[in-house]
Amino acid sequence: MAAGMAQGPGLDDTSQAHFAWARFRRILWAMAAVSLAVALAVVAFLWATNGPLPWIFVAFVIFGIFATIMMAAVLMGLMFLSSGTGHDDQVIDNVSEHVPGAGRDE
Repeated sequence: MAAGMAQGPGLDDTSQAHFAWARFRRILWAMAAVSLAVALAVVAFLWATNGPLPWIFVAFVIFGIFATIMMAAVLMGLMFLSSGTGHDDQVIDNVSEHVPGAGRDE
């Protein structure tokens, strides 16, 4: 990053932060609905192919699929949140100048 490059306010601007966090929450609610639907579809498929399943197995399958998809959604959402708001541009990188070939054009 160039030393004289203008930096945006990122998440320090309250209106931009409110908008970004509201969008993040909307995305997470949508992903929660999708992951629950996927988990229930997997349980329905297992039930249809294997017959009745123990309730503990059903609970663990639903929780495992839901938690896995939600963890991926949260991590990807936070990455897009920090990148989209300019928050990543505010980070001062003191390491790249000391590591050959890291983060700069040669």
